[in-house]
Amino acid sequence: MLKLPEAARRRLGRWDVTASPYLYIAPFFIVFAIVGLYPLIYTAFVAVHKWHLIGGQGAFVGMQNFSDVLAQPRFWRAVRNTFSIFLLSSVPQVIAAVLIAAVLDANLRAKTFWRMGVLLPYVVAPVAVSLIFSKIFADNFGVLNTVFEAVGLSSVAWHADTLASHIAIATMVNFRWTGYNTLIVLAAMQSVPRELYEAAIVDGASRVRRFFSVTIPMLRPTLIFVVITSTIGGLQIFDEPRMFDTLGQGGPDRQWMTLTMYLYEIGWGSQRNFGRAAAIAWILFLIIVLIGMINFAITRRIASDEGGKK
Repeated sequence: MLKLPEAARRRLGRWDVTASPYLYIAPFFIVFAIVGLYPLIYTAFVAVHKWHLIGGQGAFVGMQNFSDVLAQPRFWRAVRNTFSIFLLSSVPQVIAAVLIAAVLDANLRAKTFWRMGVLLPYVVAPVAVSLIFSKIFADNFGVLNTVFEAVGLSSVAWHADTLASHIAIATMVNFRWTGYNTLIVLAAMQSVPRELYEAAIVDGASRVRRFFSVTIPMLRPTLIFVVITSTIGGLQIFDEPRMFDTLGQGGPDRQWMTLTMYLYEIGWGSQRNFGRAAAIAWILFLIIVLIGMINFAITRRIASDEGGKK
């Protein structure tokens, strides 16, 4: 058996201590570079060229694709629709997830059954959810309009009215994702030290007071994570609005067309302009990064204020 000199063994030991952590995390960065970083860089390359689905790469056009996209009224309509659906879905979704998690954290019978039941909508395929809810929110003979007319209320034009269509699509998103976020919040709730609740009870705090003074502050890192992931998913919404009607175009006046649907229309629709589609993808990426930075700044501000009070 070959025996290394003492100096070589020391060098190998130092190399193992300094290099092994990087080897452990290397697979993640390799996979990220292949499926994340490379497509991002390649999309930026496509965005500065005239690129057609049939003809392929054309001449270098610089920022022309970006300026052409920003000059289109339909793009700004898609931005408005995206943010409207995002706010109507993400805000109620986070609030409902916290409240449902608080109920599931209580002493309920058959806890596993209820927790599995909350997660079931997330398992259902998005296309199936969209098809079911498109019938519920149908303008003619829809379930909700039938109920409204039965109680003497006027029917709602779920597909013709802009706000009504956004509410319907947001309802589909909330149906699918509320249970997923609920389990994340529930896991964080169960990790809160029970000594804090016992001390609050000794101080005479009610259940509501304990929830807002103990539970919510301890959930802040988890809530920030849920808000950021909901923001990323909400701004990239595609399946639900795409399947809301049979045409999949975002309505006759594009009243519920989102940015991802607009990207699809430019890239694979009648124009088949990959250069502009790549520009839309990068604009959406920059919007998500900007909102993420705002969330991070707000989080740091809150943390610094709490540190100063302590």
